[in-house]
Amino acid sequence: MMYEEAIGVDSITKSYGRGALALDGVTFQAAAGAVTALLGPNGAGKTTMIRILATLLRPDAGRARVGGHDVVTERARVQDLIGLTGQSLSVDGRLSGPENLAMFGRLHRLSWPAVRQRSGELLELFDLKKAGKKAVKTYSGGMRRKLDLAISLMAEPRILFLDEPTTGLDPASRHALWDTIRGLVSQGTTVLLTTQYLDEADALAREVVFINAGRVVATGTPAELKAQTGQAQFELIAASGADFARLTAALAAFGHVHGDAVSRAVRVAVGDGGVADLNAITAAVAQAGVDVERFSLREPDLDDVYFELTRDLSHPAAAKEMA
Repeated sequence: MMYEEAIGVDSITKSYGRGALALDGVTFQAAAGAVTALLGPNGAGKTTMIRILATLLRPDAGRARVGGHDVVTERARVQDLIGLTGQSLSVDGRLSGPENLAMFGRLHRLSWPAVRQRSGELLELFDLKKAGKKAVKTYSGGMRRKLDLAISLMAEPRILFLDEPTTGLDPASRHALWDTIRGLVSQGTTVLLTTQYLDEADALAREVVFINAGRVVATGTPAELKAQTGQAQFELIAASGADFARLTAALAAFGHVHGDAVSRAVRVAVGDGGVADLNAITAAVAQAGVDVERFSLREPDLDDVYFELTRDLSHPAAAKEMA
């Protein structure tokens, strides 16, 4: 299915000097009215890409469009379309929540009536009204993060860049923020998200772009990537006092074994044989005489995709081969 393009990135390159390439020919598209997740290890180039799209950095080569406008030659047009929540909070701790929102509203050239209305809506949306006129420096970390996101929505942007927005939030706040993002998307907002929480990308993103060493190494829906890269895994937890090494050895014949002696967990990929493979694995464990506390079948997730894509890509030649 074809989607309208909200963000288009073509062969973007960015270096910070001395040959250190942060981005090396990055190309991808993000659909309008959907969440696209940009994933990869620390230092992969995700934040650099966000900063280029938000017109905060100029690329050395290549072209990027946001809402159909060039991020270099049409900076002002792009800036009118976007909101940004970065890794560093943009709030002023000396001001209250409403004062922070008002300041940014006026910077966006909103009228005072519009500022008051929009501030009230956002304070309600993010459950910040009860903080009243308290200085933001007295807020919890989660409250500050929610205020930072509210600020990025002050001008009702069509396209929203979220750079690790849920870092430091407790699980309840993370899920509440997910619901907020889903609500924005349902109203037509386009979101480009970076996150270290792969379950977050799985829950929110229509499309995932994996980047490593400054290069795109895989793209697709979460389901497509899991189907292409991951395999179902059979996980066994050895009983306390059981011979863990013997259990691991018994499973080695079925392929690569992931073992953790601390948790006593062993995982082995289930092949195309399905139930027959499971029966063979359990028979091998029984023959080895190792007591197992419990076992389960684990379907692949984006963590598996991540480890598969980044495991052998530290060398640029490997990354180029995967791209």
